[in-house]
Amino acid sequence: MKLYKLFLLFVVISFSAVSAQTKWNVDASHTNVGFEVDHMVISSVEGEFNSYEATVETNEDDFTNAKINFTIDVASISTDNEQRDSHLKSDDFFNTEKYPKMTFVGKSMKKVSGNDWKLIGDLTIRDVTKEVTLDVEFRGMVKDPWGNTRVGFEITGELNRFDYKLKWNKLLETGGLVVSEDIELKIDIELIKS
Repeated sequence: MKLYKLFLLFVVISFSAVSAQTKWNVDASHTNVGFEVDHMVISSVEGEFNSYEATVETNEDDFTNAKINFTIDVASISTDNEQRDSHLKSDDFFNTEKYPKMTFVGKSMKKVSGNDWKLIGDLTIRDVTKEVTLDVEFRGMVKDPWGNTRVGFEITGELNRFDYKLKWNKLLETGGLVVSEDIELKIDIELIKS
């Protein structure tokens, strides 16, 4: 009987050690959730989302297969132009009244080589969910002057806005779209260990 209890204790301790999760919080003052889109074929427009929440959980400091949940308040979109931002919030694009949130749920995060990783997850915009693969550059892990552990990543990728019912479309006389189909994502994120 004692041997059985010892075995159970060992299993419980081992399971607890393996499943120990580390939580990370987004440092919003050092994070930028940005995008870029071509305008009239000849230039590009940059924008960002200023309000978002994220939960990230890892096994200790290992980000392999980190549990990532990211929610963006779509009405926080900013392209430094009030009229354009209002248009982006309308039904031509995001329809923020009906679909106020954009979400990303990570399914897999794997190191490719060196500081390069691949992040796969489900992105939902306007209730349309598609799997996306994003490129991730690990920028490093440091202790700040106050004893906190911080980690930084640059996340990039491309998506087609038509896949998510961001449908507004005007053609130029010379060909091409006023706003391109493809959107470039660029997210610089800094996390602080809880």
